[in-house]
Amino acid sequence: MVTGTANGAGEAVALTDLVTEDTPDGQHAAWRQQITRPLRLNLEYDVTITGDTLTGESRAGRLPRTRVTGRRITA
Repeated sequence: MVTGTANGAGEAVALTDLVTEDTPDGQHAAWRQQITRPLRLNLEYDVTITGDTLTGESRAGRLPRTRVTGRRITA
């Protein structure tokens, strides 16, 4: 089972409905999260992880999809 937490804007939010799948392009991941800062929003993410790089899209309710990118950090 995969779990995760998003940290930012002074809050830590658990990722829900987290699903991962290995694909020829890398690992596909999708999840949801509910934030309260700076606005109360329900966010949905759909990304591909290749090595230490994450690329994909997010969506906040009825707003248009937004491109997202990220990189793995080690604790």
